[in-house]
Amino acid sequence: MIYAALGLALVALGLLWRWPVLNLPPVVAKYGGSVLWGVLVYVCVRVALPNVAIRIVVVLAAVFAAFVEFSQLLHWPPLDTFRNSTFGALLLGRVFSWWDIVSYWIGIAVMGALDCWGRWPEKEG
Repeated sequence: MIYAALGLALVALGLLWRWPVLNLPPVVAKYGGSVLWGVLVYVCVRVALPNVAIRIVVVLAAVFAAFVEFSQLLHWPPLDTFRNSTFGALLLGRVFSWWDIVSYWIGIAVMGALDCWGRWPEKEG
């Protein structure tokens, strides 16, 4: 339940992060949002697989995040139509970027480290 609540908070924070009223510098708004998306991917994998080792969750989240980014290189009309919607752009993005993958992986690594630190007494890896 904690991860599910965290996931909802991350969605709200991610939407707020890119809100133009905050007037964040473009690089911070763009890549900070991507880091948050990576954290959200980690949390979603953790919700789906609560009893799996943290290192496996990190790897699965990293592969999934990279897959979503690489899928932006695939242009199929129904998929492009979905990506052109607000929800589609938020979920899948529109333009491929290696920097986005790096940002996702940073978020995933940070969340994995925090998760590991939070479970340290259990000695889970």
